[in-house]
Amino acid sequence: MLTLKTISENPELVIKKLAKKHFDAKEIIEKVLEIDQTRKRTQTSLDSCLSESNNLSKHIGQLMKEGNKAEAEIAKNRVAEIKGQSKVLEDTLRQAEQDLQELLVLIPNLPSDEVPEGRVAEDNVVEKTGGIIPELGEDALPHWDLAKKYDLIDFELGVKITGAGFPVYKGKGARLQRALINYFLDKARESGYLEVQPPYVVNAASGYGTGQLPDKEGQMYHATLDDLYLIPTAEVPVTNIYRDVILEEKDLPIMNTAYSACFRREAGSYGKDVRGLNRLHQFDKVEIVRIDKPEHSYDSLKEMVAHVQSLVDELELPWRILRLCGGDMSFTSALTFDFEVFSAAQKRWLEVSSVSNFESYQANRLKCRYRDADKKIQLAHTLNGSALALPRIVAALLENNQTDAGIRIPKVLVPYTGFKFIN
Repeated sequence: MLTLKTISENPELVIKKLAKKHFDAKEIIEKVLEIDQTRKRTQTSLDSCLSESNNLSKHIGQLMKEGNKAEAEIAKNRVAEIKGQSKVLEDTLRQAEQDLQELLVLIPNLPSDEVPEGRVAEDNVVEKTGGIIPELGEDALPHWDLAKKYDLIDFELGVKITGAGFPVYKGKGARLQRALINYFLDKARESGYLEVQPPYVVNAASGYGTGQLPDKEGQMYHATLDDLYLIPTAEVPVTNIYRDVILEEKDLPIMNTAYSACFRREAGSYGKDVRGLNRLHQFDKVEIVRIDKPEHSYDSLKEMVAHVQSLVDELELPWRILRLCGGDMSFTSALTFDFEVFSAAQKRWLEVSSVSNFESYQANRLKCRYRDADKKIQLAHTLNGSALALPRIVAALLENNQTDAGIRIPKVLVPYTGFKFIN
């Protein structure tokens, strides 16, 4: 959530920056400023009333001591009148603050100056590429056929038990999942991240704090009886560890990693993009989260991008990094880098990670702050990234490593899987 200070100090700049995200902010910014003026005027009037009431109350005591009951009675009547006025002002102030909050949560985060212009995914900028795209034979199979051939994943059984998008992993397929999770967690811990194991359901305040609510409510599974939401990513519970917390500057950056199952309704998804593991309603992911000082957060972002790059490199996957354009960014992000790996049998790039800096946008919602060297309380910056999401990594590993003898396991994973081939 943008701060009122950011909006009020330079509303035209805010409108201009949000245009890069193809968000027309003019009307809502004008409304915010109008309500904020009402709020300020009301607060000034309320403060004046309270001050007068306090002064009169003191004066009444003096008048009573002096035996001046008539003037004391007049003053009492005025205090009663002020109380009535104050009640009206308090109601007006409360409504203005509520109206402001409802508007502020509808305004996206400002994109960084480094965000390229563009409206759709095709406008994203390729920053860097790595790895070698394998040349497969004409008889190469997509991962959903490989999963069936080697009895690794049962998509139909998942439909029977739950529905589409909830696969059942079996045998070496299940072991490969577990191997990847442990590998990703180990690599994160080696890089200085503290592992946490968060809940898989959160309350509305947590969803609001990281920006999933109200923006992505339609994508979240909602347990209505308890008013709890299944997490779409571990980012939500892990970042909310620091909701309403004041950190010390010396403890920054805070670095956490977490494995979790993730749940997304993926409403409106269809076609080839949902085949096999390409798009699921439940999937596994290891997340990395940082809380940092504003002046260091973009260095943290570079370090997080480098961390994810090291993972896809060690998995021997062909990869590319995209700098997302304004139109393809999330509501809450200031700058995002997406990682894609090439799926050789499908002959397409698959997104496996997003690494983002949210600057103070989430922190303002969360009230995640830190005490600086001058003992002043400042908003922190929050960052997170997938390191990594498993389904499409598994898809690319199965497809890219298929041989006549079976599916080869990348060397780095063998200590985790306990086998070198799936055959």
